[in-house]
Order: sequence, then structure tokens, then C-alpha cells
Amino acid sequence: EGCREGGGDMAARGAGGLCAQGAGGLALLGLAPGAPSCPHGPALLFVKTSQGREEGRRFYACSACRDRKDCNFFQWEDEKVSEARLAAREEYNRNHQPSFTHRQNVERYNNFVLLPLSKRRFCQECQQLLLPAEWEKHSDHQFLCDVSSAQLKSPSQLLYPLENKKTNAQYLFADRSCQFLLNLIIDLGFRRVLSVGTPRLHEMIQSKASQEEDFRVRSLLLDIDFRYSQFYTEDEFCHYNMFNHYFFGREASYETCRKFLNQDNDERVIMVTDPPFGGLVEALASSFKKLMTMWKETEKEDHNNQEMPMFWIFPYFFESRILEFFPSFSMMDYQVDYDNHALYKHGKTGRRQSPVRIFTNLTPSMIVLPVEEGYRFCAICQRYVSSGNQHCEICDSCTSKDGRRWKHCPLCKKCVKPSWFHCYNCNCCALQNHTCEKTGAGCYVCGKAGHKRSTCPSLS
Repeated sequence: EGCREGGGDMAARGAGGLCAQGAGGLALLGLAPGAPSCPHGPALLFVKTSQGREEGRRFYACSACRDRKDCNFFQWEDEKVSEARLAAREEYNRNHQPSFTHRQNVERYNNFVLLPLSKRRFCQECQQLLLPAEWEKHSDHQFLCDVSSAQLKSPSQLLYPLENKKTNAQYLFADRSCQFLLNLIIDLGFRRVLSVGTPRLHEMIQSKASQEEDFRVRSLLLDIDFRYSQFYTEDEFCHYNMFNHYFFGREASYETCRKFLNQDNDERVIMVTDPPFGGLVEALASSFKKLMTMWKETEKEDHNNQEMPMFWIFPYFFESRILEFFPSFSMMDYQVDYDNHALYKHGKTGRRQSPVRIFTNLTPSMIVLPVEEGYRFCAICQRYVSSGNQHCEICDSCTSKDGRRWKHCPLCKKCVKPSWFHCYNCNCCALQNHTCEKTGAGCYVCGKAGHKRSTCPSLS
């Protein structure tokens, strides 16, 4: 299936410009103590690999940007960097920080809402709320005038989605999926939502909280898109890079997040995350485990043998990778769809259906899916499945991943997609017009058979 360029409900940031399997002869080694930084926080450590040879030279690269044109940070691990270059790098990092701090943006917002409607302007080129004194500076830019209070409560619709395929791909939940997630969270008894890269879910919660007196759910948004700091206070938004677990606001932001995870008055917390699908799963998993550790350290309850409840929204073809890092997770059949993505829409058929699913560590039977959309409960699997997902008696499971009815292959001893056929050359099922590969092909790193690059002992 391959990985999609882009991301979920957050600006896409594929660590080091790689797809999820570390393709292209590169492997992620993770965050290293004392790692150098770029404008997106500490860089990640990678290693070059080549088939059948020993591990290559290690280097640091930006954790966030997928294109070297957007952040060209690169440094060999064993490289001696001169004082002049270090000073130039620090200057570069300073110059690439936002024009205003979060606190300044909050003050600007408070002044903006006091303005009459006729004086409320938003610069579409700079993606910035403008105060009257700043109009002249932006005089040759395109304005959005008469910005209403409703628009200010829906910043994800006011801001341009970041859709440059090679740098960002900010796809936002459709109302159907957003409302379903919120209803599910409420029905499951959660009252605090750590929204990691899910701005539309966050704003729906914020909007309901301001309009409905008896609405008790609270949300904290962690996102790399600093534009949201114009609309949310420091208790509602933290500037955060989910690929290196970096809080740009340092200790203050970290403490905001830690306090939010502290379950006062029996308010249960759930984390909902919609990472960019082009990002490295291992980098994401590392950050999510650190957020889980923050939750465990909140002393109110004994969390020793528990994981923070979590919804990880990701394409179904990454299931094995997610389960590799979170064995307690299971994948739900619910199709998550997006407003501004032509392919990721609910209700389409065949390969046009949205491949995005919910992975969770909650008991599958607790996740009730809407019957009116064709989901049904399988009493044997004890979970809700899509209407086309038929229970296989041989596998003893509802095996379909993509909404279509899959077929059982007795030679592969598992169910496969309906368009696949068993290839005796490859000794597995594949598309009928596929190119056969040598069955003896081994690991890309060491050349030996029996394992993939991601689990190669040479990289341990």
C-alpha cells in the first residue's frame, strides 16, 4: 500500500523526510542526549544502511520537515562543529522563531475581540489577526474583513490548511468524524481530551464549552502549527512537535500539559492523536510513550500497570507497525474522513474508501460504531465491524481491513484482499499483475533472510 504523503489533522512532519519504514537505506535511531537543534527542536539521529554491509555513518536531521528546502539541518554525529558555525546556527534558529510569543498573541486576541466588526481584519497572506495600527504594514496583502466571533471560534476554517505535499499536509476532520469522536469520548465517560494534532476536535470542544452550560469536557491542544496560539490561551494550546516530544514553550508548556493530565475530581483523560501519515511510526510512538509516562506520574491513582487511554488515528496498512510498539492496541473498523482531502471520504466504494482507522488500547466492545452507517456488532469478535467485514470461521476473526469482504487463502493460511490471487513464484497472495520478487531476498541491512530491516539485529 505504501504510505501517503501528508498527514492527518495536523501539519505533516515526516521525521527526516522518510516514510514510516525508514525507506531509502536509512534507519531512525531516535533522540540522542545532547543532540543539536534546528528551529523545530532537537534533531533526530539516523544511520545510513546498505544491504549486506555493516552499519554506516550516523547523522542528525530535522525531526519535523520532510523537505530539505524547508529545513536543511544536517550534521554528522562525529563531526566537529566550529564555534563560528555554532553561533551562526543559534542565530538562524532565533531568526526562524515566530514574530510574537504565545503570551503576546493572547494579548493581541483580547484587543482584537474588543474591536467593532468593521475593524476586525485577518491578513490571509501572513495568516495573522491584525490590529488597526498594523493595517498599513500589510496594505498590499489580501485581507479578510469583518471577522466574526463565530469565525474566531473556528480557527481551523479561518486559517489556510497547510497543504504543500512535500512539507505539510494539514487535513482536517470532517464534521461527521469529529462529532462521532466527541460523542464517543463523552459516552465512554472521559472529561479531558489531550488533543495531539487534532485542532478541529479541540475547537469543537472549546466551542461547545463556551455555548453549553452543562458541557463538562475540556481539551488541551498540542500542535506544531503555532498559528493556533492567536486563538487559544496558554492553558488551551501548547506549541509541540510530536516527532521529538519537544515543547517549544519549554518548562511552562510542559507543566501545562502535566497539570492537564492530572485527573482531578475523577475526571478521566484520553489522548486523541491524528499524526501525519508520512511520518515515522517509531518517532511518533516514542513521543506518545513519553506522554503516557507523564500521565502515569500524576500521582492521583495507581497507574503502574495501565496505559493512558488513547485513540491513534492512522491508515489501516500501518497496523503491524503500531502493534509492534503498542501490543495492547487494536484497530477499529470506523472510517475516519477529512474535509479537504479528495480521496479520504466516507461512503466511497472499493479502494476509494478512506483507509484511516482508529487504533485504541480500550476494550474493543466498548467502541460502539453507528449502526445507521452500516456497522454491526460481531458477537464472536466482541467488536463492531463494517457491514462488508464477514467473520471467517477458519481465521476465527472478522478479517477485512478496508471495508470490502476479504477471502481466505488456504495456502497463505489467512484472509486476503478480494483482488489478490495466490502467486506460486512468490509463495504468497498478491495482485494478479504484480512483479514477482525473489523469495530468497533478505534483509536490506544485513542481507540475511527471515526478518525485515526494522527488526534487524544489526541495528539493535
